Amino acid sequence: MTESAAYPKVYLGGDLVFRKDAQQLFKAFKEACLAVCLHGVSPFDGQDEVEALPPGKETSLLIARLDRGLMDECAAALFCIDPFRRAADMDPGTAVEIGYMAAQNKPMAGYTVDGRSYHQKVQSYFEQAWHTPLTEEKPQNGGRVRWLDADAMIVHSEGLLQNAMVEGFIRQAGGDIAVADDILTAFRAAASDLAGLIYGASGGEGASHG
Repeated sequence: MTESAAYPKVYLGGDLVFRKDAQQLFKAFKEACLAVCLHGVSPFDGQDEVEALPPGKETSLLIARLDRGLMDECAAALFCIDPFRRAADMDPGTAVEIGYMAAQNKPMAGYTVDGRSYHQKVQSYFEQAWHTPLTEEKPQNGGRVRWLDADAMIVHSEGLLQNAMVEGFIRQAGGDIAVADDILTAFRAAASDLAGLIYGASGGEGASHG
């Protein structure tokens, strides 16, 4: 992948690091990045030392520091916003990373294999995990209807795929959220979107390789 060294570094964030096929996924994602003149950077990159360390607090905090360092080196990011651990919400660590990159005003794009709305995800989660439906609350003042979960927490972020802060930060950074049944297809679409942000929609080096 020496050719990619001349291209902008892009942080590949998401719950991918927890998946059994993580290394294969990152290999495919880096190749997809290269196709649009981006240099994909996996959270595993530069962390060979971690493999030899025992699990525990210090190792976990070291991983957080190394990941932050990788994000500092990158010019942009691609984030997977898939639901995490069978729940409605995405991996919380990835959400933190999105906020961190947004604070640096770096371009971002997202992708997911789950195109359901956040409302649908929450509804499905409570029905399947807790056998409890959402309840509808109609305000007395004629305001908009609210939906509550079994803990009486408001189901928010209407019309979005994930929490409004997560998706909002990505969109404010200029990117879109690519949705496809296959994760590599979704990733490729997001990478192409990000390359357009970096190189310009009019064409440029990235578009010519898309």
